[in-house]
Amino acid sequence: MKDKAKRSLDCLVSALALLLTAPILLLIALWVRMDSKGPILFTQSRIGRDRRPFRVLKFRTMIDRTADAIDQHAEQVIASKSDPRITRSGRFLRGMSLDELPQLWNILRGDMSIVGPRPIVPEQLEVVPERFMSRFDVLPGLTGLAQVRGRRSLGWLQQLEADAEYVRRYGLLYDMGIIARTVVVVFSGSGVYGEAGQNWRAYRDALRAESNEQDYKEPGR
Repeated sequence: MKDKAKRSLDCLVSALALLLTAPILLLIALWVRMDSKGPILFTQSRIGRDRRPFRVLKFRTMIDRTADAIDQHAEQVIASKSDPRITRSGRFLRGMSLDELPQLWNILRGDMSIVGPRPIVPEQLEVVPERFMSRFDVLPGLTGLAQVRGRRSLGWLQQLEADAEYVRRYGLLYDMGIIARTVVVVFSGSGVYGEAGQNWRAYRDALRAESNEQDYKEPGR
C-alpha cells in the first residue's frame, strides 16, 4: 500500500513541478548552452531498483565529456567549486542543486522517486557490501536520508548506512520530513563537494590493500 501511495505522490509532484518550473528549466537550458560548448543535458548510466540500469538526466555542469567514456575508477573527486572541470553556470547550478531538476522526468517515468537512495554508477556496485544491498529494494531518489545528513561530506559507508536505514523506515510522512530537510540543506549549500579520502574509490583501495596484505601473509592460499 505504501509503495502505491509513494508512486502516486511521485507522479503528482513531478508532473506539477515540471509544469511550474518549465520557464526556469528553459532559462537554465539556454544558459548552459550559451555558457560552454556541448549538450544541455548530461546523461549517464546509473543503477536503480533491483539493480536495473537506467539513464539519469542532469543539466551539464562540467566541460563537455561523453559520460560513458569517463573512467569512473580513475576520475578525480570534485572537491571544490574552483575545479577547472566545472563551468561557470555549473558552479551556480551545483550550489543550488538545480542541475538535478531534469530528474523530475526520471521520476515521472518511474525510474526514480522523489525520496530514496541516490542512484550509483555501475562501477560502485563492487564496493557495496552485502549488508547494504537492501538499498536497491526501493527506487533511487532525487534526495534521500544521506543527502540531508551531509551529502558528499559523508564517508562511503556512512552513505550506505543511511540508505539502508531509509529502506527500513520509509513512508509518506517520513519522506515528507526528508523533503522539508532537503530544502534547508539546499539553501545552506552544505555538502555539495566531498573529500577524496572519504569516497567509494578510497574504500575500494582500502579493500584491495587489505586483500593484497592477506595474500602476502598466506602465499599458499
